[in-house]
Amino acid sequence: MTQQAIQRIDSNERLSRIVIHGGVAHIAGVTASDSKADIQGQTRDVLAKIDGYLAQAGTDKSRLLTVQIWLKDIERDFAGMNAAWGEWADRSALPTRATCEARLARPELLVEIIVSAAI
Repeated sequence: MTQQAIQRIDSNERLSRIVIHGGVAHIAGVTASDSKADIQGQTRDVLAKIDGYLAQAGTDKSRLLTVQIWLKDIERDFAGMNAAWGEWADRSALPTRATCEARLARPELLVEIIVSAAI
C-alpha cells in the first residue's frame, strides 16, 4: 500500500500554517493582524488571510469543507462576525461550520478561524 504524501507549508517550531493531504488543505487557526479592530474588522482581516492561504494551497473558498470559528465573547460578537462572514462566504458552496466561545491566545484577539478545503 502506497502512502500519500503530506505537504507542509509555512512551518515553524510550533506548527505548519497549511498541511495538504489526500486532496484536502488544512489551514491552522488564523487571527487578525490588526488586533485593535472591532469584531467585523478582525473577522474581515482573518478571512482575507484565509483567502491567501487557500490560494497558496491551490484552492479557494468555494471549496471549503469545514470551518471552526472561535470567538472571545460569543454573546457580544456573534452578530458582527456573522455580518463579515456573510459578506465573504460563497453562498453557493457553504461549508459545515461550528462557532464557539474560547479564551484566545491574547486578550485583544476577538476571533480565530480554522478551515479545511478540497484541492
